[in-house]
Amino acid sequence: MSTIVVTGTDTDVGKTVFAAALAGATGASYWKPVQAGLGGGGDAATVAALGVDADRILPETYRLATPCSPHRAAELDGVAIDPDRIIPPRTSGSLIVEGAGGALVPVTRGLLFADLFARWGHPAVIVARTGLGTINHSLMTIEALRVRGVPIVGIAFNGDPAEDSEETIVTFGRVKRLGRLPRLPTLTAGTLRAAFLEGFQLEDFA
Repeated sequence: MSTIVVTGTDTDVGKTVFAAALAGATGASYWKPVQAGLGGGGDAATVAALGVDADRILPETYRLATPCSPHRAAELDGVAIDPDRIIPPRTSGSLIVEGAGGALVPVTRGLLFADLFARWGHPAVIVARTGLGTINHSLMTIEALRVRGVPIVGIAFNGDPAEDSEETIVTFGRVKRLGRLPRLPTLTAGTLRAAFLEGFQLEDFA
C-alpha cells in the first residue's frame, strides 16, 4: 500500500472513522488536504483520538473556519484556494488521504474533489452508509469516479447490516465489497481497531 484516497457518498457517512481505522491498522500516515470547520479541532483531532500517532498526522494545506463545502468556506473566510498547492505529501510509508464530504463536493468554483483525485491518480476507497438512499448515492459516486479514471479499490460500509443493499451496490457498481464497520456502542481507538480487523482484510488494501 502506498497512497489511498478515502472518499464518501455524502457527508457524515463515516469517512474520518474509517480513515482512522485504516491508518491505525496499517501504520499509514493521515492527511486531510482541506479542512472546512474547526470545531473540536477538525478531523485530524478525531483521527488522533482514534489512535493515529500525532507524528503520522500531516498538516492540512488549507484550514477553513466555516463548516460547509470548501469552495464556499474559503470564500466566506476570505481565502483563495490554489488547487496546484494541494498535492499529496511525500512520506516514508503509506498515506491515507481523506476528502471532504462526497466525491463531487467542490474544492473551488471550478474543481470538484473527484477531479482532484483524478489528477493524483491514486486509488480510492468509497465509504458508504448502509441506510436508506445508499444504493443511489453509492452507484452515483462509483460512476463519478470511474468516468474520471479514478481507480477504485472497493467500497466500505458503515452502519447496521443491510445485505441486500450492499450486494446490490457491488453488483451494479462492479466493485469489491471491502467490509463493514458496525455501529459501536463506545467508539475508542481500541474498539475501532478490533472492529476494523474483524470486518476487513488488510491485503485488500495492498
